[in-house]
Amino acid sequence: MFRRVKNKFLRYLLLLIYSVVLFTCAVQLNFLGLFGYSPTKRDIVMPTLNVASEVYTADSVLIGRYFEEDRDPVPYDSISSHIREALIATEDVRFYEHSGVDLMGLISGAVSTIKGDPRGASTITQQLAKNLYRTRYSHSQGYLSRIPGIRILVTKYKEWMTAFKLESKYSKNEIITMYLNTVSFSNNAYGIKSASLRYFNKMPSALDVNESALLIGMLKGTTIYNPIRNPKNAFQRRNVVLGQMQKAGYLSKEEMAAFATDSLKLNLDYQGTKDASDSYLRTAVERWLDKWSQDNEIDIYKSGLKIYTTIDSRMQKIAEEVVARKMEDLQRRLKNTWGSEEPWRDKEGKVIPDFLENHVRKLPVYPVLMKKYNGVEDSVFAELRVKKEMEVFTWDGMEKVNYSTMDSLKHYLMMLNTGMMAMDPYNGEIKVWIGGINHHYYKFDHVNQAKRQAGSTFKPFAYLAALESGMSPCDKYVDKPVRIEFVNKKGEHEVWEPKNADWTFSYREMSLRWAMARSLNSVTAQITEAIGWDKVVDAAYKCGIDSKLESVPSVGLGSNDVSVFEMVKAYGTFMNQGKRIEPILVSKILDMEGNVLAEFKAEEKQVVDPENAWLMTYMLRGTVEEPGGTSQALWEWDLFKGGNEIGGKTGTSSDYVDGWYIGLTKDLVAGVWVGCDEQSIHFKNSATGEGSKTALPIYALFMEELYKHPELGVTFGKFPESTVEIRKNYKCPSPRIEVQPDTTNVMDGIRLDSLRQRLPGLPQVRPVIVNPEQSEEKIEVLL
Repeated sequence: MFRRVKNKFLRYLLLLIYSVVLFTCAVQLNFLGLFGYSPTKRDIVMPTLNVASEVYTADSVLIGRYFEEDRDPVPYDSISSHIREALIATEDVRFYEHSGVDLMGLISGAVSTIKGDPRGASTITQQLAKNLYRTRYSHSQGYLSRIPGIRILVTKYKEWMTAFKLESKYSKNEIITMYLNTVSFSNNAYGIKSASLRYFNKMPSALDVNESALLIGMLKGTTIYNPIRNPKNAFQRRNVVLGQMQKAGYLSKEEMAAFATDSLKLNLDYQGTKDASDSYLRTAVERWLDKWSQDNEIDIYKSGLKIYTTIDSRMQKIAEEVVARKMEDLQRRLKNTWGSEEPWRDKEGKVIPDFLENHVRKLPVYPVLMKKYNGVEDSVFAELRVKKEMEVFTWDGMEKVNYSTMDSLKHYLMMLNTGMMAMDPYNGEIKVWIGGINHHYYKFDHVNQAKRQAGSTFKPFAYLAALESGMSPCDKYVDKPVRIEFVNKKGEHEVWEPKNADWTFSYREMSLRWAMARSLNSVTAQITEAIGWDKVVDAAYKCGIDSKLESVPSVGLGSNDVSVFEMVKAYGTFMNQGKRIEPILVSKILDMEGNVLAEFKAEEKQVVDPENAWLMTYMLRGTVEEPGGTSQALWEWDLFKGGNEIGGKTGTSSDYVDGWYIGLTKDLVAGVWVGCDEQSIHFKNSATGEGSKTALPIYALFMEELYKHPELGVTFGKFPESTVEIRKNYKCPSPRIEVQPDTTNVMDGIRLDSLRQRLPGLPQVRPVIVNPEQSEEKIEVLL
C-alpha cells in the first residue's frame, strides 16, 4: 500500500502515522492483553475518587470519618491562589499553553538527561492521569510490562493518551482542581484540604505563600520532604519552590528573599481526621450500616457519604463528662476496696491461682516468647516481670510508670468499664451512646456487644407477665422464704431457695408495686412460680430482649446475660404504650452531591396491652415513691422540680460483679451498666458495689445535668396519662412506718433542709427514714 507513494519522505511519514494509529488502537483495546488497562471514555467522564465518608450527629456536628484515603475534595474557588501558583511554577510552568503533553518540555527534559541532569517532563495533566487511574499499578500492566524498558514506554504512552482525553473533557481549572484533590501529602492526608488541615489546621483557601510552597514542595517526595519527620529537608525544598515562583513571575526577588527566611510554622492541633475505629460511636455506626452497605453495594470508606446519626452531640457530651467523672470515683473506690490484696477471686472468695499467668498465655506475645526461649516458660515470665518505663491509661490521663508487662496487665484488668445508652422511647432515636471508658484500650462495646447478667433490672418482665396473667399492681404477696422444686433440662430434680438481698424476710404482706419497688427476690420468685417461668421469658422477648434466655425459676431475678441496648429497648416498650420500637442510630445518608440515598425510621409493633404497659410505668415509679424503693437514692440529686416523675430499676448480679440502672422519664429511657470486663474482679459488698452505688449515680448526674438544658427536649414533668381506661386496681398506698428523724443528727438535718429547698411543698411532719441504720444514704419523702 505504501509503495504506491513515490515520495520517499512522504511514504515514511505515512508509515509512521499509520504505525502510531495502529499502536494507539492496540494500546487502547489492550490487544491480546499485551498493554494492560487504559481509561475508557466513561472513566474520563466519571473519574473515581476514594473519598472519605463523614459521620454527623443529628445537630450536624462532625464526629468522625471513614476512609482508606483521608480525602475531602474542595472546589477551585476554595483553593488559595498561592497553591495554584506554586504548583504551576514548580511542576508545569507551561500548564496553560499545552494540551496535556508539553512537547517543549519533553525535548528539554531529553536534552537535560543526555547532559547528565535528569529532569522530569510530566505535565500536571499527565500526573493527574497517573494519580486518577493508577496507570503504574500492576492492574494496569499487560504482558509487555515484563520486558525491561518496555513497561515504562507503554505506561508513558498511556499517560499521554489519557492526558489528551482529560484536556478534551475538562477545563484547565477543573484539571488543576482534580489534581490537588488527588495527590498524597503523607501522614494519611490525601488531597489539599486534608493536607492543609493536617499541617496548618486551616482550610486550603486560607493558605499563605510559605504554607503553599511547603505543601507543593512535598509532592517531589512526601517522605524525604515531610515537615514533621524531616523539617530541615522540608525547609530547603520549600525555598526551592519559592525560587520557582519567583522565576515564574509570581513573586518578586524581595518577596522571595523575605519568605525564604521564615520558619515552617506548622500547626498540628487539628484533631478532626479520625478513622472509624477511634471511638465506640463511630464503630457502632459502622456496624449499624454493615447490612445496608452490603445490600446497596456501597463502600462507606470510599464513597464520600454524609451519614447523619440520631445522636445529640450536646447530650452525648454531657454523658461523656458525667461518665468520666463518676467512673474515676468508682475506680478509686474499687482500688481502695482491695488495697494490697489480690482482687481476682472465685465464688468462695479465694484468690484464683495463676490468674495473671493464664491471661498472659492468651496474649499474642506469648507464643512469640515461647519460641524465643525454646519453650521454657519460666524464661518467658522472667522477661515479662522485668520492669521498664511505659505509659498506662488512667483517669488523670496517660501516666508514666515503671511497670513490668505483668504489672501493666494487672492495671488494665482492674479497670472498671461501663456502657450507657439513652433513647427517645417514642421514635426510637438513640441520643447517647457510650460503649466504654476508652476505645483505644478496650475495643469491646458495652452497649450492644457485651452481655452481662441483668440482675434485678430483669424483674419488671416477671411483673409484666403477672399483669398479663390477670394480676393487678395491688395484688398481695408475703415476703417470706420460698422453696421451689423443679426438674432441669437434664431431667434432674433441683430445689431453689432464693434469698433477699439483705438475707432477711419481713413476713409482711405487700402489693406487687411495693414488692417490685423494694426488689424482693422472695416475691418475684413466688410470682414466677405462679405464672410459669416460660411466661417471663415470653414477656422479655416481646418487649425487645433478643439474647437467648434460659427458662429457669431464677429467670425473673436476672440470671441471663443481656446487653444495655436490649434493656433500654425493652423498657422503652413500657413508655411507648406497649409498642416495641426498634432503636435507630442513623437517620439519613447523603451522597457526595447532597442527594438523599436513604432515610431510616424506627419500626414499631404493638406487643403489650396499653393498659398493662401504663401500669408497668406506674410500678416502675414505685421504686422512687414506695417505702424502701431501690431508686430512692435519686433524691440526692436535683431531679424532682415541678412534680417531676422518674421510674427505674436497679440491678446487681451475684458477688457485685455487675451494677445496673435503667431509668425512665416522660422524654427519655436510659440505661447504665458498670463492672470489670474480668468478672472475677469486683466489689466486696452492697455498700460499695450494688447498682444503686455504681450505675444509678451515673444516671442521676446525667439527668441532673440534662435538666439544666431544657432546649434539648428533656424537661421536668409527669409521666403521660394512659390513653386507655385502666380497669385494674392500682391505687393501693403502702403502709408507712413513721420514724421521726434525729434532729440532733447533723447529716439528717442537712439532707432534710436540702430536700425542702428543692421541694418547697415538702411536709414538715411526715418524712420517713426507711432504714434508720442507713439514714445518711436513704431518705424517702411522702408527697
